[in-house]
Amino acid sequence: MRSRTISARDTTNKKNLLLLVQLRWLAVVGQVVTILIVHVQLGIPLPLGPMAVVILFLVGLNLASLFQLRQQAVVTNTHLFLELLIDVAALTVQLYLSGGASNPFISLYLLQVTLGAVLLEAWSTWALVFVATACFTWLTGSYRALALPPRHEGELLNLHIQGMFICFVLAASLIVPFITRITRNLRDRDAYLADLRQRSIEEDHIVRMGLLASGAAHELGTPLATLSVIVSDWRRMPALARDPDMAEEIEEMQSQIDRCKAIVSGILMSSGEARGEGTLRTTVGCFMDELIADWRAGRSPANLDYDNSFRAEVAMISDLALKQVVFNVLDNALEASPDWVGVWVGQQDDSLIISINDKGPGFSEGMLAEFGKPYRSSKGRPGGGLGLFLVVNVVRKLGGSVAARNRSGGGASVQLTLPLAALSPQGDEEPDDGRDDGR
Repeated sequence: MRSRTISARDTTNKKNLLLLVQLRWLAVVGQVVTILIVHVQLGIPLPLGPMAVVILFLVGLNLASLFQLRQQAVVTNTHLFLELLIDVAALTVQLYLSGGASNPFISLYLLQVTLGAVLLEAWSTWALVFVATACFTWLTGSYRALALPPRHEGELLNLHIQGMFICFVLAASLIVPFITRITRNLRDRDAYLADLRQRSIEEDHIVRMGLLASGAAHELGTPLATLSVIVSDWRRMPALARDPDMAEEIEEMQSQIDRCKAIVSGILMSSGEARGEGTLRTTVGCFMDELIADWRAGRSPANLDYDNSFRAEVAMISDLALKQVVFNVLDNALEASPDWVGVWVGQQDDSLIISINDKGPGFSEGMLAEFGKPYRSSKGRPGGGLGLFLVVNVVRKLGGSVAARNRSGGGASVQLTLPLAALSPQGDEEPDDGRDDGR
């Protein structure tokens, strides 16, 4: 969580550094135009050589910043602070060469301070304010005086007011778009960090649920073994064995006990087993066929419409967690639509698509808005809504996504999108070629 937070801030700082580079290009163009107008049109002599050196330095700084961005180097608060300090220093030199504090463009210091207040941490913002104030104070007594031509000697006030107006328009035109874009970057970063915090909370919730499930599995082992022994004794009792109806019910009880024991064993294996180590390697098509066959045998749906269009022999891990995820969605569909459940499996680009449809009442608007949130359920049962919560989080852990919608003809549709790269084994073993058609 901490590393992802740092990464989000670094990405935002890179975007903001790029904005500073763009602002500096505009400053370079503005300085060139202003110098030409003052020196050529107004006839006020300026030290073109030293001022050109400052402009070339800013160009070089921009090129160095762009090179650093291309190298994907880390951009920190200190880096942005130094960039703004250099801009303040360059502005100070240009003002020193063109009249000092009497130059109407002296208020451009406020532009640097405004950018610092938005981009930097508090300590560096106040440090920038201190430096800009010190430079302003120094320029009141140290500067190169401008030599006005005789024709402008009586127009000093008018020239100053015109310069202030141009400076105001320039600063306002730069502040609005750049502050807007910087603020958008910061909002995107805050939204991303809020999403990370929410995911961290959900992952902690899943860990607690996993611990409870593992503990429950251990506790259930003994009573299930006891029930299995009792049912076996019943099967050997002559009075019960002679009754066909009773014998059939005992067989059904034994089958359900065996199923519960298999579920408990699966939970214990999943909690202690690293994915991809000691697990079964198969293909995507075979995994889905076996999954549907197991679900059909356990649930006995009235009408299951299964279409497996994934025919490529793509290797994958037979993941118990993924199997349980699909089971959860199928169980919800069967509960909402006992008469029909449709399953379509296919490939889109490099992803496995599993679409599960039903003809039930569909999702409410509130459920669609909060799909996958814990304890959001229309069933009204205590603890309801955890199934879809686990579905969304397990799929998200695999790099996929879950989308829910209401079908135009009635009913609901839940689509799981899973990247094939996340399902493939990390080894060179050949997958099983056998396919068990569960349709």
